[in-house]
Amino acid sequence: MAAIAANAVILGLETYPDLRSAGWLNALEWLFRALFVAEIVVRMLSYGRRPLDFFRHGWNVFDLAVVAAAFIPGLHGDSAILRVIRIARVVRLMRFMPGLRTIVTALLRSLPGVGGFLALAIVTLYIYGMAGWLIFAEHQPEQYGTIGSAVLTLFVLLSLENLPDLIEQGMAVSPWTVVFYISYVLITANLLVNILVGVIINSMEEARRLEQPQETAPGFDSDGAPDDVDRIVISRRLADLRALLDDLERDLRVDRDHPSARPERDPIHR
Repeated sequence: MAAIAANAVILGLETYPDLRSAGWLNALEWLFRALFVAEIVVRMLSYGRRPLDFFRHGWNVFDLAVVAAAFIPGLHGDSAILRVIRIARVVRLMRFMPGLRTIVTALLRSLPGVGGFLALAIVTLYIYGMAGWLIFAEHQPEQYGTIGSAVLTLFVLLSLENLPDLIEQGMAVSPWTVVFYISYVLITANLLVNILVGVIINSMEEARRLEQPQETAPGFDSDGAPDDVDRIVISRRLADLRALLDDLERDLRVDRDHPSARPERDPIHR
């Protein structure tokens, strides 16, 4: 983590024109490359006789790709691709920080839900864009002259910063234009945004469960001790288990109150 953070600082120093041509920055860059290559080699050797297991983990593959990409022939000097590859090394910090790793996992798991949200948002923007074009095209051609400019205006309106100005311009056309903007704000800036937040929060909860240690038993908290909620869950499971055993005994026609129906056990089992 210290090496990755120091490398990020060096990348930031290279943005200053006075330091960009400094020889010691180039020397530090090669030093970081050597450190990262040694790290990858040590991690591969840690798998012993099964080095291919290294590639079974996504973060290992990502680290190897980022480190190896800096040695691709043709990438040297101040090329833009090389700078992007070097910046990608900073992303490796997430592998060492569980909090960031949980957030990234949550974002990846929320992609299907976010895709549905984007489809709904595009349809909503298109419908309101066409309505805005019909209402304001003649009076506000810069904002609503075409469907593209109308959608762009409504997209910027999601920040609600230009809402007072647009309402004032709309009032000059007709007082009923307030209904257009109020309904748009209620549907997009409130409803759609809350849907997106709900999708991400749900993915965060799933990612948090995936990141929990495997040794933590289900039904217990991270401290290993059951709390009141866990006791309720365990009690319900025991009640379900007792009901299942009662049904099984009833199916087998075992009368628990009849002594002859119980199998005789030897002293050892007793």
